[in-house]
Amino acid sequence: MMLFSMKSMSVRKVDELRDEGQEEEEEEEEVEDCRRDVIIREEEEDGPAWTSLTVWRKSLVLSCEGFTVIDSNGGLAFRVDNYNERRPHQLTLMDASGNPLLTMCRPKKLRLVDKLWLVYEGEVGERSSSKKEIKPIYCVRKHVNILQPNPDVLADVYSGPSDKKRAYVIYGRYAERSCRVLDDERRQVVAEIKRKEPINHGASFGLEVFLLIVRPGFSPAFAMAMVLLLDQMFS
Repeated sequence: MMLFSMKSMSVRKVDELRDEGQEEEEEEEEVEDCRRDVIIREEEEDGPAWTSLTVWRKSLVLSCEGFTVIDSNGGLAFRVDNYNERRPHQLTLMDASGNPLLTMCRPKKLRLVDKLWLVYEGEVGERSSSKKEIKPIYCVRKHVNILQPNPDVLADVYSGPSDKKRAYVIYGRYAERSCRVLDDERRQVVAEIKRKEPINHGASFGLEVFLLIVRPGFSPAFAMAMVLLLDQMFS
């Protein structure tokens, strides 16, 4: 009986030591994860700065709908001017000089809905005869999943109309100007839409003026194109 009791105590002691060892290993892993996170943040801080753009939901052209985008130095970065159309079938993102950078078009068969947009380089579409010759560089679809609804997913971005694998996914609430564009393969945020905070506790900018923050290496023009399409889909 005494021998059985001693064996039981020994087994319990071994189990306790094993549990303590597992807890120490888990704590070490958590510490290592924290160190890794710190290193990643330090590398990002030491690397190239993110591009910060101020987006104004207004065209500089009178009697025209559109957007005006200002860079961190106060200069004009991009502009969008839509003449006499609140829900256009085509959007053209231009640089400060008015040169077309990207054109976003709704397919003719789906113009009554805002679920699908094709993104082309330069100026193409209804105003250009080269649309049949040039293929879209991206396809942006409004996210709709009846079986597994997720209100945080706003849109899916593909490298082409027939591509089944997402290149990027957009999360958030555009109505609140709080969105993130995620590289679906690297699981990395490449762009972010944020509310612009008032300066020195001044008046609020509201929803018409907000920030677009873009990761180094990602195209600010394409990030702005996604802002334009979110505005068409959710405004």
